[in-house]
Amino acid sequence: MNKELINYFSKVQFKDIEEKEYLPTQLGSKVRYINEENWDIDDLDVILLGVGEFRGQDSTMAYSTGPDKIRRELYQLHYWHERLMIGDLGNIVEGNSLNDTRAALNTILSDLYLMNKKVLILGGSHDLTAQQYEVFKSMQKVVDFTVIDMLADLNEKPEIQHDNYLLETFTSTPNFIRTFNLIGFQSYYINPNIIETFDKLRFDCFRLGKVREDIELMEPLLRSSDIASLDINCIKYSDAPSNKFYSPNGFTGDEICKITRFAGMSSKLHSFGIFGYIPENDTNQITAKLISQMIWYYFDGLYIQKEEYPLDYKDGFLIYHVSFSDNEIIFYKSKRTNRWWMQVTENNIVACSYQDYLLACQNETPERWLREMERSV
Repeated sequence: MNKELINYFSKVQFKDIEEKEYLPTQLGSKVRYINEENWDIDDLDVILLGVGEFRGQDSTMAYSTGPDKIRRELYQLHYWHERLMIGDLGNIVEGNSLNDTRAALNTILSDLYLMNKKVLILGGSHDLTAQQYEVFKSMQKVVDFTVIDMLADLNEKPEIQHDNYLLETFTSTPNFIRTFNLIGFQSYYINPNIIETFDKLRFDCFRLGKVREDIELMEPLLRSSDIASLDINCIKYSDAPSNKFYSPNGFTGDEICKITRFAGMSSKLHSFGIFGYIPENDTNQITAKLISQMIWYYFDGLYIQKEEYPLDYKDGFLIYHVSFSDNEIIFYKSKRTNRWWMQVTENNIVACSYQDYLLACQNETPERWLREMERSV
């Protein structure tokens, strides 16, 4: 990693944290602080990166101390994941302008991508997700993209950057988004025309109630994603008092921890951002505590993550040929993790669920298979 990037980071972000003594089993004694004296990151499995930029949401908002509030709770948690190497780059220094901060984030994420390092971003407002995508766009790489959010962030009013960053991302050319998933939206807050637009683009949207019926169905989506981000407004207010929309509905704390664990289990996912935490709105650090537990579950998923892909490791899979409606799908079930894939075309194998397999066995067409066929046209 380019050592000159140290100039992008605050030099005092760990002062308060380093003054605390941690038990040998706590994360605070296990995380490696990356600085000028300790810049080697080759052996790290995941890197924490804070960016407290909120000017995309409100131009008058100060640079947030949220990332360090989260760290204060995170580092007190106990470390159950021996051999998982975690690093912390600290916080990006606030730029003179919003675009300066965004450019710094993009540069750092690009450098870490080239080093094949996973990044966990502590935000900041949700529009910073666009920088996660810009890494792939600048390298002209096709991307699968997942957002977990109560809203769609597709507002047509150009002055509201925070609410329309997806519009800018989807309409920019050239465009490298192959698939997009919106998880946990709440229908009463979203114009139905927006969901129709997503559908026409062959993007998939999952209403909060639908996700909660069987949250395990979200695992294949995150397994297939290159980037993912989460706005804490997707969590109900009672579980995350920093939720700026004060919505009484949303994911519960344990549900959102399951979702972040799925993100950790994805071998494909390069960066995962947790955005929208405003410490001034928090009550008794409940939201910071929840986010720290979400991160712990992300680490848990990363710890059990298995490198497996049917094209390369067919001996590690059970193979099922299923005929339905004049079509045939080949399903692969991992012998190690019991996760499923299906072969859509000769060179296209995608993550799927056990339910997709059951539907095909009942001579019904899995929605996931239809979507993939539409995208291949």
